[in-house]
Amino acid sequence: MLGSTADAEDVLQESYLRWSAVDPATVEHPRAYLVRVVTRQALNHLRAVKARREEYIGTWLPEPIRTAPEVSEDAILAESVSMAMMLVLETLNPTERAVFVLHDVFGYTHGEIAASVGKTEVTVRQIAHRARRHVQARRRRFEPDSGATREVVQRFLHAAASGEVQTLMDVLAPDVVQISDGGGKVVAARRPVTGRAHVARFVLGVLRTTTAATRIEYATYNGMPAARFVTDGELDWLVAFEIHDGRITGLYGVRNPDKLHHAEKVFPLDRGGHEPWKP
Repeated sequence: MLGSTADAEDVLQESYLRWSAVDPATVEHPRAYLVRVVTRQALNHLRAVKARREEYIGTWLPEPIRTAPEVSEDAILAESVSMAMMLVLETLNPTERAVFVLHDVFGYTHGEIAASVGKTEVTVRQIAHRARRHVQARRRRFEPDSGATREVVQRFLHAAASGEVQTLMDVLAPDVVQISDGGGKVVAARRPVTGRAHVARFVLGVLRTTTAATRIEYATYNGMPAARFVTDGELDWLVAFEIHDGRITGLYGVRNPDKLHHAEKVFPLDRGGHEPWKP
């Protein structure tokens, strides 16, 4: 919903305070009540940070989430937290985003969602249809982290480190897009880099700035294969790879130190299940 660990923690803290002030005996469906509270707090937060996002220096990327390997086994969950999908969700208004996430990712009914967002069930159906059509028109091809995708990343990194331009070009899709997020605090491309030749040139230029003290670690972030660039024990660059049919279609590089703050924690995400309830 929020694309930021810190923001999510703030919402959960506020929601917990509201829950702790309620007598549980008076709540017939605790899970439904909590979903409603958290959803509304998230909506309020999204509306409040809109101006902050518009003033962001350079391209904004969601905060990378270090996901447990098993997340990649759930295709719907893995795609829902992928960098590409998070960027698509940013183009929805807050209510559309909440409806899409609750219905298409977590499986809540339109009636349940209506109570959470303060709309009628008919209106929620319309919002869900509009949001789904918007997402489907913009979603990118996606393959979760796996042994096959990691082999592609390994070939890419080896070619980039050794300066093998042709090998590097071969592993990139013709319409590949590279997006960097430095937040105006570190050096990063201010605009997306598109096309195989431009991306290859950009990557080779970036790797020339690394030092002998930099080591590369493989990991899973947002359900995607990723590479961590660690210098002197500090994570200073993280790249998540979007791969389709054996070629890299997207690179998402996060350098903003504020967004790397939570990058060590592993999130064992779970869509979970819930008993139907009647609001």
